Amino acid sequence: MSSEGFPSFISAQLQYLVNHAPQTIKVEQVWSGCKYLGSLDRFTLLIPYCLDTIKWDVLYNADFPLAAPDVIFGPEDEEFHPFQDDITAAKNSLSDWNNKDPTRLLALIQELRDQYMSYQRKRVGEVDDDRLKFEISTMLSREGIEMHMSSGVEKLEEVKFAVPLLDMNINKMVVGCPWRYQQRIYLQVIYPVNRKYVSAPSAPRLKLMSTAELKSLFSIEDVKLPPWLDGMCMAEYLPHLEESLERQVLEAVSLIDVRRRFIEALAPLLGRPVETDSVCISDFFFPMAKILTVNVTVSFLWILFPGFLQKGYVFCCLWSFLIPGAIFLFYTVSKTAACFDASKFLVFQLSKYADQVSSSNRISMESKMGSIPNG
Repeated sequence: MSSEGFPSFISAQLQYLVNHAPQTIKVEQVWSGCKYLGSLDRFTLLIPYCLDTIKWDVLYNADFPLAAPDVIFGPEDEEFHPFQDDITAAKNSLSDWNNKDPTRLLALIQELRDQYMSYQRKRVGEVDDDRLKFEISTMLSREGIEMHMSSGVEKLEEVKFAVPLLDMNINKMVVGCPWRYQQRIYLQVIYPVNRKYVSAPSAPRLKLMSTAELKSLFSIEDVKLPPWLDGMCMAEYLPHLEESLERQVLEAVSLIDVRRRFIEALAPLLGRPVETDSVCISDFFFPMAKILTVNVTVSFLWILFPGFLQKGYVFCCLWSFLIPGAIFLFYTVSKTAACFDASKFLVFQLSKYADQVSSSNRISMESKMGSIPNG
């Protein structure tokens, strides 16, 4: 984000916050506290929490740079009063504020977020719902769970959980990983609040979610959740889900190496790729004989067709545009041989039609896992 218009001490703290926060914190809007032309000294932060965002306004006073900023929370959190107990009131990020320290704003927001997490956990624990109390007791041992109690005049009371899944470091599993933040998969669980006894409570609303960058490796929307059986609780449901997810994530990571070897097999004939996707290695460009550029897109749609993955096939489809007749060709190879046999197939077809393409033309190829393999 641009820090233009802010006093230097606010700009330094805001830039440090955006660049070093463990979550992706965004600045939604900025304004000045002065009615007339003055320096920008106020802004709204979008802070990730429980697979959603909370909005907090941070109000500095450019005329009094030594003063700590005020923080205004959302209207639904009017009962959230951090730093009220004796321990946090005596020592917190506001008690010894230093406007020259660029790390102070980040420390304040992280401390307030931790306080907010404790506040929401306390609210959820006070709900008079036996099922919710039981679910919470079975999940307390899991680290990183966030809870949120939502209620209002126009909506039903419900409790939302954000449950982190898979105790594995996905970033370290991906060679040359460019991701700044730790990639995680979460299960969002939403329970309606039932203050009366219900003999057969309904299943909670479940949804798999992940950090944004992870979607380039693993399409979380295409994962089918296991069924929720009658009488089941989260402690019983999560192990089955995590076992299935772990297999699919490991397979997605292994396919990165398959695609990498595919490129390496093309390199002796097409040269090293000019450009390539650093994570999925699914889109890359080759210079070829100085007369055309080859764009190869590899989209192994094994998530959409998991049955083919078990059979070990990669279905390759090559189509060429800007060539008279728009050729459509199909070829099936085993997954283990895809990086070699498929490359020879593609190079053969490229060589066959290279002479028909002028220097301004371009061949676009896509390798996709298609429908049922031909034998």
